[in-house]
Amino acid sequence: MTNEFPAYGQRRVPLPAPRQMPQDPLHTAGAAGRVDGARVSTATIPPVPPPGPVAGEGGSGSRRHAKGRAGRAHASTGRAARGGARSATRDAFFDNAKYLAIVLVAMGHSWEPLRSGSRSAAALYLAVYAFHMPAFIIISGYFSRSFDMRKDRLRRLITGVAVPYVLFEVAYTFFKRWAGDDPGYPITLLQPWYLTWFLVALFIWRLTTPLWKIVRWPLPLALTIAVLASCSPEIGDDLNLQRVLQFLPFFVLGLALRPEHFQLLRSRSVRLAALPVVAGALVFAYWAAPRMNAAWFYHRDSAQELGAPWWSGPVMTLAMFGCSLVLVACFFAWVPGRRTWFTALGAGTLYGYLLHGFLAKGSRFWHWYDNAWLHTPWGLVLLTLLAGTLVTLLCTPPVQRIFRFAVEPRMAWAFKPDPVGTAHGRR
Repeated sequence: MTNEFPAYGQRRVPLPAPRQMPQDPLHTAGAAGRVDGARVSTATIPPVPPPGPVAGEGGSGSRRHAKGRAGRAHASTGRAARGGARSATRDAFFDNAKYLAIVLVAMGHSWEPLRSGSRSAAALYLAVYAFHMPAFIIISGYFSRSFDMRKDRLRRLITGVAVPYVLFEVAYTFFKRWAGDDPGYPITLLQPWYLTWFLVALFIWRLTTPLWKIVRWPLPLALTIAVLASCSPEIGDDLNLQRVLQFLPFFVLGLALRPEHFQLLRSRSVRLAALPVVAGALVFAYWAAPRMNAAWFYHRDSAQELGAPWWSGPVMTLAMFGCSLVLVACFFAWVPGRRTWFTALGAGTLYGYLLHGFLAKGSRFWHWYDNAWLHTPWGLVLLTLLAGTLVTLLCTPPVQRIFRFAVEPRMAWAFKPDPVGTAHGRR
């Protein structure tokens, strides 16, 4: 009689194709079994191996070696998967843009004391100030699109923005008392000093993100608020609200942008068009340097506080918003999209931003600019390179590890445990 049973370790009926889970990297394959356009065959199960050798023939040792190899392979695969996930979650373009923007911020601060004696330094200063902070703020808005009032995001807002503001505001105050020879300078959290205004603004902007998501015309509304602020001297200096409101349209614009908008800016035609635009902006800045008040670019005061009629506030706000957008587009067009030697530094730009302020202000307190050679063309070039080098060093991982307690504190002790997470942890 013919044996109707399959041989040991073989199957007569083929197994169905494995069901793919959402987290499976092959989830994009269709029902026909295609991955990236190539057909793949249905996986088959190999025959079950015969029982291993009995004790005394090296069976336990072989099993141990096999388990060790499997464990090492699993660990290696896990590390590769985690590394791949981290690299997949960060876009090199935005890290490059943040690094280049913080370098321009530091360079702009280094040029400020030279403006009175160098028209070239004044022109570079105006050109850079027209777009470097708007670029930063647009990126901040773009990465705030998913912000809501979820507990983990609120905790991150507190530890990543509010706490660094308090710590650096106090640190800057003590630094001004010591280095600036002003022992009576008060400690106040209502009037941000120097660079810390950005943290106050980011905290307020991000808290209002859910509101901008539900209004019909967010950008026109934000522009209206900025225009009204520019002619309202009654707002005062508390929390630097003039800057919060006048820079608001850039943040709201970032909320509205999508990845395809940045891809459009990085096309070859836009890059080529950016060259004459930037050249024209530099020529205009050289002409305007002795004629224009640079304080318009700070968005820190109303028109009346700058000694101009009230109607010039709305006019300048709208005109500078348009100019800034054009220059930001030119800047983004030439930011590299691939990984470069400075891509990793883009994750540490907040460190460079907050820490370089001590050097920028210290150079004034200690009268470094009294050296005559700094006011020569070669002095301007050397100072520019020095500012870029210093802020680059402040963005490096060693500096991040040293100052993480102040810039990115964890502070798990300050928050109640999440009951959902605790329940999952018990399981």
